[in-house]
Amino acid sequence: MALQTVTVHLPEMLYRQVARRAQRMRRSVEDELVEVVSTAMPTMEALPSDIVDDLEQLTYLTDAEMWEAARTTLPRQNSERMQALVLKRQGVRLTAIEERELKRLTHLADRAMLVRAQAAVLLKERGHNIASLGAD
Repeated sequence: MALQTVTVHLPEMLYRQVARRAQRMRRSVEDELVEVVSTAMPTMEALPSDIVDDLEQLTYLTDAEMWEAARTTLPRQNSERMQALVLKRQGVRLTAIEERELKRLTHLADRAMLVRAQAAVLLKERGHNIASLGAD
């Protein structure tokens, strides 16, 4: 893995916080900053390939299509079924079929959430005010 050198100017208070954490973790400040950044930015490799594909395709959407993607939700029926299965699983063991269904529905919910989030980020980068997305 190639390393890049970056100069970062931190406010004194933030630097002290990172330095204290680095000391507690027995790391250098540089290593602690790498850890903090890598934790804050999960890699795409950790996601299922179909979700990665969806997220990568977002950059090619028009603004109107991007707004639509930013408002994507799991259909109500799927959401209610997923919630029912989660609640059922807290009380009793799900059947194998129910476990597969829950896994599928969770995947769809994760996919919708990640598409919404990435679309919002891209809209903001394009200069749009995305405050209305929080009102949904």
